Amino acid sequence: MTIASQSNLGDGILPAHGIEFLIENGGIGAYQPINDGQIQPASLDLRLGRVAFRVRASFLPGPKCTVEDKLKALCLHEIDLSDGAVLETGCVYIVPLIESLKLSAGVSAAANPKSSTGRLDVFTRVITDYGQSFDTVSAGYEGPLYAEISPKTFSILVREGSTLSQIRFRSGTCQHSDEEMRALHEENTLVFSGEVDIDNGIALSVDLEGSGKGSLIGYRAKRHSGLIDLSRIGAYEIDDFWEPILNRGDSSLILDPDQFYILVSKEAVHVPPSHAAEMVPINPLVGEFRVHYAGFFDPGFGHSQAGGTGSRAVLEVRSHDVPFVLDDGQIIGRLIYERLTEVPEVIYGQDIGSNYQAQGLKLSKHFKV
Repeated sequence: MTIASQSNLGDGILPAHGIEFLIENGGIGAYQPINDGQIQPASLDLRLGRVAFRVRASFLPGPKCTVEDKLKALCLHEIDLSDGAVLETGCVYIVPLIESLKLSAGVSAAANPKSSTGRLDVFTRVITDYGQSFDTVSAGYEGPLYAEISPKTFSILVREGSTLSQIRFRSGTCQHSDEEMRALHEENTLVFSGEVDIDNGIALSVDLEGSGKGSLIGYRAKRHSGLIDLSRIGAYEIDDFWEPILNRGDSSLILDPDQFYILVSKEAVHVPPSHAAEMVPINPLVGEFRVHYAGFFDPGFGHSQAGGTGSRAVLEVRSHDVPFVLDDGQIIGRLIYERLTEVPEVIYGQDIGSNYQAQGLKLSKHFKV
């Protein structure tokens, strides 16, 4: 593309047809053809390449180095992914991705784990050459993309073409002020709750009450479980990998250090077709825990016309250093909404096989319902 033609995209997150425009005009490249299933309403699924490098430690290249430069010093072992390979818990891997970028000075990007990746506690971040932060692609970037992958609880089987991460493209400025967020909420009802807390995003709280004493309110991951093949959908028994957490009558939960939990928000979330949203973690000064490794919400999530009435946010939670008490209704994250350059032709929902529309408390798509 020209690079020049990218400057005419308008301000906002690029919808699916904007992503297709980048692909058709050279802004997004790949050594294998990009398939239609990769293109989501406001993001692109990124595919793992042919080889994984096990490394001694996580890293950022910094302004003077490429990822390849760093790999020469830190690589321990090279793994062929062509026919599938196991990535073990406790290890860090770098995988060159099939996709690459050639962006204009006005187009940047941000990456995030896919929902299913986050719900399996697979810590995944995208890195670029000369990058100084994870999951961010500077405006005007031209070069390869890499995934850093570190399974935390379950070892996983991946292969060339597996999709663990997704990427959004931004043209110009997209984010709303608090005043604009209030107006957007009044027009579209972004979250369904009593009082709406808007302060650099809309607050979401955790539901530890469920339907009352004895009801299911979450899951705690079992350690030393079996292998999960990411290509197998609906294949695994929940009880082999997860312990159910029930409301014992006090509507609170003690998070054990370095245990992984799946919980759910009290609020139902709505992302109108004109916008995309992202969950950001709560300020660490409020609590010693990390929430939502996979934070992208596509346009149409929770939208009633797309079959999403009542969709709640699933929360991937891990406590650090010390046990921490969560109480029912405690704020655990905030939703940031950003406008799209245009409304996508297809939105998140049942018509495109979206796995988590109209969800409540729900594990990844790999487990039997």
